[in-house]
Amino acid sequence: MFRSARRRRFVSALALFLLAPLVGEFLLGNQPITELPGLVMLAPLYGGGALLVRETARRTGHGRPTMIVLAVAYALIEEGPVDQMLWNPHYGGFDMGSAYAATHIPLLGTSVEMLEDVVSMHTIWSICVPIALVEAFTRDPRRPWLGRAGLPAAGLLFVAASVLLGVAQARSEHFVASPRQFAVAGIAIVGLIVAGFALGRRPAAKPQVDADAPSPWRVGAAAFAVTSLYWLRDRLPEGLSVWWPVAAWFVVLGAAVAVCARWSRSRGWGASHRLALAGGALLTYVWVGFTHAEEMGVPVATALTGNAVFGTGAVLLLLAAAARARRPSATA
Repeated sequence: MFRSARRRRFVSALALFLLAPLVGEFLLGNQPITELPGLVMLAPLYGGGALLVRETARRTGHGRPTMIVLAVAYALIEEGPVDQMLWNPHYGGFDMGSAYAATHIPLLGTSVEMLEDVVSMHTIWSICVPIALVEAFTRDPRRPWLGRAGLPAAGLLFVAASVLLGVAQARSEHFVASPRQFAVAGIAIVGLIVAGFALGRRPAAKPQVDADAPSPWRVGAAAFAVTSLYWLRDRLPEGLSVWWPVAAWFVVLGAAVAVCARWSRSRGWGASHRLALAGGALLTYVWVGFTHAEEMGVPVATALTGNAVFGTGAVLLLLAAAARARRPSATA
């Protein structure tokens, strides 16, 4: 029985290790199916980061709020010191400087709109959605998956991948940010990590509000609508000040946090509702991936085939997770 439990935890850790880059890059459409061997490089970064976020929070008795804040820190690590996309005006051969010039803040050394994009994509889809999906298959989502040797190994793997990819990006992009930009990012990252653990441990019992939790279908539909709205802002009429959607991002974020906090303290809130939040966001990436087909650098037919494969896989995984989430489980 002990070996069986240890095997299940290992499978869960491995699943998260692979799922994070599959959702964060391939389902989104940033990587075509022909680049699937690239998981060898992407998994240590995405998967290693997701494991570190999940395991450190679970091992220290913290819950999802801590994971979310640590996921924001991960977002800044990947697109700051590693990729340097936050500062590179010609990242990936695109004119990022012009695209984000309207909301550039010299004090930050980057654009507010770009920060919103980085935080949204990595926090929700690269880290939190994969964690929620894999935890839906576990008997006790609060239990750590990695042992004493596993967690340091995941940390070393993440650091090694970050350094290797960072050096490779600097060489291929011919760009290195200023010491001040690195320093500002470092302060922000450390601050987020400290803030994440300052949230306190998961309380034994949350004070409930005098209301019933909405149905998982309603929760999932709301998550799908809000996350889809974020991607639809690219289709706003020309001439509209970019600061309007930037400001709206903060308003929607605050409202979403408040609503989710209230729902999570309502009667009947459980595993199916938590999965519905992740599932709604996951389905948003399914349709968004298809909109990137012409930008993948491969024949459109190849890109669409990959979109169909990854999208179908995401839907099937969500259905399987929903079936498992209906069982009685521990509160997380």
